[in-house]
Amino acid sequence: MYIFLDESGDLGFGKRSSKWFLFTLVVVDDPRKLERVIKKTRKSLKKKYKRTMSELHAYHCDDITRIRVLTKLAEQDISVVTTVLNKSKVYVDLQNQKNYLYNFTANIILDRLMNTKLIDKNRKISLVVDRKDTKKHLRDNFISYITEAMKQKRNGNFEMSLAASHDEKGLQAVDFISWAIFRKYERGDFGFYEIIKDKIIDERLLFP
Repeated sequence: MYIFLDESGDLGFGKRSSKWFLFTLVVVDDPRKLERVIKKTRKSLKKKYKRTMSELHAYHCDDITRIRVLTKLAEQDISVVTTVLNKSKVYVDLQNQKNYLYNFTANIILDRLMNTKLIDKNRKISLVVDRKDTKKHLRDNFISYITEAMKQKRNGNFEMSLAASHDEKGLQAVDFISWAIFRKYERGDFGFYEIIKDKIIDERLLFP
């Protein structure tokens, strides 16, 4: 069982910060299902876009590409879990502990995933997370925090890896789904969300 984790929004609390922050998980038996969607979509792009785009990223794509990716993903045998952080309800003391808040929110979504009974507790899980530009000590802390939390939740084997999204097509796929859900909350735009909503098995607010 493979799980791809992505985030949308930010954990800033300034005037220019996003109003919402969310984690999105995509669960799939065979990651090649996600890879094929991304590869076929990229292959269909015009040559000038292929040269300038090393990877597909929802934020940088046009609506035609976004719709194409989301529609193809909606046809796949995948399950989506998302936890949406209502930043306006976050206590002031937590606003100053962003690393803890980040880890805490990630742990919540994994806990909710376990409660869906989607995953056999004795089955091996591979969790893939976007490496992004996080500092090494923060990455190490995140890996340690999540790995220990998962050991307490289940008996089966668990492995977690950080990967670059331009190398891991599954991360590019979950990016589109996370972006579509984020648009619903941040912009009130339900158009892209409607394409993928039937694949979402758990969508809840944190600090409602």
